[in-house]
Amino acid sequence: MRSARGSDRGSVTVEAALTLPSLLLVLAVSFGAVQAASAQLACADAARVGARALARGEPDDRARSLALTAAPRGADVGLADDGHTARVTVRVELRLGPLAPPLGVDGSAAVLLEPGS
Repeated sequence: MRSARGSDRGSVTVEAALTLPSLLLVLAVSFGAVQAASAQLACADAARVGARALARGEPDDRARSLALTAAPRGADVGLADDGHTARVTVRVELRLGPLAPPLGVDGSAAVLLEPGS
């Protein structure tokens, strides 16, 4: 006669084998979300640095250089000045994994031009 306990044999191993990949997937997605949020904040900070430099009357090359210094590696910086407002946009393509498609992250800032600049 078989005991009830004998029919449960190995179930813990099967449950662990099914649960572990799910936990790893959740961990990978969480890590990717944190990385994307960090890159977005870095882009927004870099855009603010560039916009403040433009608003002070710095040349475009200097403002772009300052924004690139604060931006994540591989970022593109766009500058615009409409006569009243300096606008800077910083954009970067993130690769969160070898199989994941690239994720575009950007940040922008607009600052009023200082008088006399």
